[in-house]
Amino acid sequence: MKGFAVIEPGKVGWIEVEKPVAGPLDAVLKPIAVGVCSSDIHASDGGAGPMKNRILGHEAVAEVVEVGNLVKRFKPGDKVVVNCVTPDWEQLAVQERYGNNTHDAGFASGFKFLMSKDGVWADFFHVNNADANLVLMPEDVSLEDALMTTDMMSTGFYASEMADIQFGDTVVIYGIGPVGLMALAGTALRGAGHIIGIGSRPNLVKLAKEFGATGIIDYHNGDVVQQIVSKYGQVDKCIIAGGNCSAMADALKMVRPNGIISNVNFYDGMDTFNIPAPLWGLGMSDVTIRGGFCPGGARRIERLLKLIQTNRIHPGKVLNMKFEGFENLPKAFQAMHDKPKELIKSYVIL
Repeated sequence: MKGFAVIEPGKVGWIEVEKPVAGPLDAVLKPIAVGVCSSDIHASDGGAGPMKNRILGHEAVAEVVEVGNLVKRFKPGDKVVVNCVTPDWEQLAVQERYGNNTHDAGFASGFKFLMSKDGVWADFFHVNNADANLVLMPEDVSLEDALMTTDMMSTGFYASEMADIQFGDTVVIYGIGPVGLMALAGTALRGAGHIIGIGSRPNLVKLAKEFGATGIIDYHNGDVVQQIVSKYGQVDKCIIAGGNCSAMADALKMVRPNGIISNVNFYDGMDTFNIPAPLWGLGMSDVTIRGGFCPGGARRIERLLKLIQTNRIHPGKVLNMKFEGFENLPKAFQAMHDKPKELIKSYVIL
């Protein structure tokens, strides 16, 4: 079979590999729709470490082709939504918390599609622990909405969960790209008061307001920290969903003592944080800094799908550049790589 892969850092293209085989607990799937994520771009450029002939992609709605003899919930022909994080649920360390960073398997061990195995941009792809990692596609959910739950919505909502958003909180969302928009939506659903998005592109600003932003700060108009603090004072929480390492220092300037900074931005391996100690109250300000992957597994996706089914949110609006046909996957990838002004997020219907 063929797949679209990182051939070596800085070089992508089609490769031929053996079709995967399902183990007793596993499934082999055929993609129906896939999304292109900035993480795929980071990986192709070497930001996730050296990779060679690794098939990309981790956002998919798919059809089940084959299941192992111990799989109970799925059969060939089922249409399923695939969480981008697929832990090995039989590992004892998974019982500690979500299974994304288990001490026995290492950093990002649950994020297999990017970090340790071929991804979903292929004729067929493999999912471990199918019963625990797959969800039947609901008939009353659009393909676009379902595709967004696999990573963008889950990751953005996880940012608001890590920030422990409380009723009436003043919250800054640093970056209103696809993940930032979802973080903003999750923050609104959790009951925040002022929700301030940092960004400038008109289509992103429009969606940010639709998803719950009460204010927008344009970094073209001057220092974002000064703009925010002068208008709102110090904020309760800051979610970092974009920018570079300097965003952390900005967040520490904005967040009040006892506040929380929540990071879901994916930095490159050579990035370095430079945080002057006074910004963190010399280490004594009780500002909590958290960062992590979204939770893995089927239950997470089921809960997100319920929010769509009850019309609380329709995240598919973020997908604004559609390609059709497997052969156009490289075009969707290149669009996300080049980021034309009109692009929010690209996807492919196969």
